[in-house]
Amino acid sequence: MLFVKRIYLYIFLLGGFLTLTACMNSKATVNEMYEILEKVVETEKQFEMQQEPLVELEKKEQELYSQIIELGMKEKEQIKELATEAIKIVQDRKEHMDKEKESLRSSKQQFESILPLIEELDEETLQGQAKQLYDTMMTRYESHDNLYEQYLTGLELDQELYELFQKGNVPIETLEEKVLKINEAYEHVLESNKIFNEKTKEYNVIKEEFYESAGIETKK
Repeated sequence: MLFVKRIYLYIFLLGGFLTLTACMNSKATVNEMYEILEKVVETEKQFEMQQEPLVELEKKEQELYSQIIELGMKEKEQIKELATEAIKIVQDRKEHMDKEKESLRSSKQQFESILPLIEELDEETLQGQAKQLYDTMMTRYESHDNLYEQYLTGLELDQELYELFQKGNVPIETLEEKVLKINEAYEHVLESNKIFNEKTKEYNVIKEEFYESAGIETKK
């Protein structure tokens, strides 16, 4: 029976420390946008903190699954104990994902406050960059919304699989069908994760370009 749980990793937002702002008509607006954008980076620290424990939990769960498969369906009591432990890990993973989701929800709420400021920018080129920055970030948030929903689907299927192991005497075809659904769910997660990382990279580049155009010099 094939079961591949792929561990995914994120690319994070880059922040910087303001050292110089050039004189321009939109100086106050640019400074306010800078403050908001850097607060967004700080807000997502909670999001970043969830990654290592999530990866470790996924590894541990995969180990438990491997042990269950190696035992075979005859060792019912051992399988039941391992499945119970695996279900607890599934629940722990959901807690971390919920914290991740909440961090990005707060990040989005802060980020959206730059929209009226974009309209205040005097220079057309600068305003165009700011709009591109905004659109890219909103697509990034949307991709994580999709990832979150797909990940929850995977978690539900994971739990259902371990509950089948707890029951015992489940036809192998039933288990294989569940495994196929699990793999499909995590393939969707990987697809959304790829888009999220691409948009994060794109956002980081556009933000640096915006800072440069606005006369903001930063230190990493």
